Amino acid sequence: MSIDSAAALDSARLIACLGADASAFALDLRPTCASTNAELLALAPSAPAGVIPVLACDRQHAGRGRRGRAWLAWPGASLTFSALWRFPAGAPVPAGLSLVAGVAVARTLEQLGVAGVELKWPNDIQVHGRKLGGILVELSGGREVAAVVGIGINLSLPPGAEVPGRTDVSALDQLIDTPPAPERLLAELLRTQRALFDTYTSAGFPAFAGAWNQRNAHADLPVRVSGEQIELSGVCLGVDADGALLLRTDTGVQRVLAGDVSLRGAS
Repeated sequence: MSIDSAAALDSARLIACLGADASAFALDLRPTCASTNAELLALAPSAPAGVIPVLACDRQHAGRGRRGRAWLAWPGASLTFSALWRFPAGAPVPAGLSLVAGVAVARTLEQLGVAGVELKWPNDIQVHGRKLGGILVELSGGREVAAVVGIGINLSLPPGAEVPGRTDVSALDQLIDTPPAPERLLAELLRTQRALFDTYTSAGFPAFAGAWNQRNAHADLPVRVSGEQIELSGVCLGVDADGALLLRTDTGVQRVLAGDVSLRGAS
């Protein structure tokens, strides 16, 4: 377990929060880096076996989200980290993996006292319709499948903080009276992911489809799904056993594997 003592997160506190689970993780805590996901992807081929590499960073110079978007976070006001998870050959990766990561975040937040957590397909964390965080999963091939799961959660919203194209943004300090320290939040997120990913390895996404659908932000609502090669409108029915979005349209139920879901402009 390696620790960068100059990191914004307190290393001793994080280890204490992890307790007996600390030895399972190789922790790298930094004040700055380019992209936590990109750095762990580059590390994947040579990362030592037996531990889960974790990179947490207060300020990312080139953080990224889905489909090439920038990953927006505010120094001192966001928890942004990535972890490198290995899955044995034959595991059901990547079907539904980002959705399982969403369930892990939702369960962690609920256990910490956050009510109204919603999951917006495929990777947003919302509370009562307002975005609290996001997830980015990227894969590295090899004998074993390695998946870098990046997570960003708003701890607070600094004055003047804006997300282009969105006004519906929230932060943890707006949702509970006493937000957890970021070290405790990170420890609980890692612990929950580890437990759920173990189940995912053996049982696949079907073991989590019900939990995801219970938190579906757009359940039974008219939505529009847009992407590079898709434009659909219909009623959101939830997700299938492999994580595909199910949409009831005028021509029947459609399965959607990629795209952005929005209530805006839906008929």
